[in-house]
Amino acid sequence: MAAYSLRASSGIASTHIQLKPHSDSPSFKSLDLSSRLQRVFPKSSVKTRKLKERISASVKTQSSSDTMKVDITLSPRVNSVKPSKTVAITDQATALVEAGFSVIRLAAGEPDFDTPAAIAEAGIVAIREGYTRYTPNAGTLELRSAICHKLKEENGISYTPEQILVSNGAKQSILQAVLAVCSPGDEVIIPAPFWVSYPEMARLADATPLILPTHISENFLLDPKLLESKLSEKSRLLILCSPSNPTGSVYPRKLLEEIAHVVARHPRLLVLSDEIYEHIIYAPATHTSFASLPGMWDRTLTVNGFSKAFAMTGWRLGYLAGPKHFVAACGKIQSQFTSGASSISQKAAVAALGLGYAGGEAVSTMVKAFRERRDFLVKSFGEMGGVKISEPQGAFYVFLDFSSYYEKEIDGFGVIDGSESLCRYLLDEAQVALVPGDAFGDDTCIRISYAASLSTLQAAVERIKKALISLSPAVPA
Repeated sequence: MAAYSLRASSGIASTHIQLKPHSDSPSFKSLDLSSRLQRVFPKSSVKTRKLKERISASVKTQSSSDTMKVDITLSPRVNSVKPSKTVAITDQATALVEAGFSVIRLAAGEPDFDTPAAIAEAGIVAIREGYTRYTPNAGTLELRSAICHKLKEENGISYTPEQILVSNGAKQSILQAVLAVCSPGDEVIIPAPFWVSYPEMARLADATPLILPTHISENFLLDPKLLESKLSEKSRLLILCSPSNPTGSVYPRKLLEEIAHVVARHPRLLVLSDEIYEHIIYAPATHTSFASLPGMWDRTLTVNGFSKAFAMTGWRLGYLAGPKHFVAACGKIQSQFTSGASSISQKAAVAALGLGYAGGEAVSTMVKAFRERRDFLVKSFGEMGGVKISEPQGAFYVFLDFSSYYEKEIDGFGVIDGSESLCRYLLDEAQVALVPGDAFGDDTCIRISYAASLSTLQAAVERIKKALISLSPAVPA
């Protein structure tokens, strides 16, 4: 096998990285990605440990010649927060692709579709007409009114514009909500698997994330009895995400009603309902907004946005709906944090909400494609021994249990001892970027995003199967 090399300089040390052609493409230069991805996968290979030792020695040499020492300590709040693995993996995989390496990226939760033309045109018109200045902190009245209409017609929940806060993405809306309602020592209840940012947002608010496990055999849905057993006077916020990232699970209305009965018995407990994937849902599953349940409006903060359903990730626009005093508190934070969202994006969002019920034909076309991709992945991995699947009912992720492939030693790589090392192995061997389940609170699984073309997914499955062919399951399927 031919070998290549690449020398990368970090400014304080040079890194020698081995490259090898991918088996799918004999003339293509691919690389041993383990050392490149140590920020993502912290378990070090021998090669990486030696590299770190060389860098450390170089840093010490430089430091000894310094005449002054700078205090580089960070806030304990920041030190308590882990970096997002999904963002880190996506950034690393993108950098490798831009460098010319054949990596299939299935880590990011970003639709591969263009923003619908009518939405994009509204943004263009806004620029041409000079609609490029600051808007009110809470968002334009035009957009907040349109959001109120959407929530009434599609979700069965009534709000006034004063009860809506438009932010720079749903992520900002969630963080501001957590900061606004949580005090030091409060507990934020988070079912696992969870979106990677929920626990870290709780820590930023000096609250404690309390993780409640769910099981693949129960479609990763929270058991109300478990919830009841874990609640206390410290319980302040329950975060629910339906359809779910990373599992694609959808909470049926009956189960949400059971959870609502539990919530109703705890006066301090609020619910943050993350509904960003509500339109990406596959019949017969249906979406229910938690705030629409009896008695839940006054204790629910509903978060939604435009990134996923409308393929508007780069437009950075989300919103929060809830009781006025909670929304006003979030607006106070935003006024000192970022101020209002992009004027151009808000004009585009008005156009998005004008496409029709649930996004009209533009969204239904995307959902149809997502469903076809989901069906392909479920069928493909269902044919593999040792893989457990909970069929996603929404979003564009499949969360697969690969734990039967663990505890296997690979020559030249090491032991597959969890989701992290399996993802490193698949990145090294198959050049497919996936996210380990431990980032979502479940080390038995791996998340695959099918927000990519069917042909891309087909190529990825072939690479994964080929890489795993030597890893017969450690336990019977």
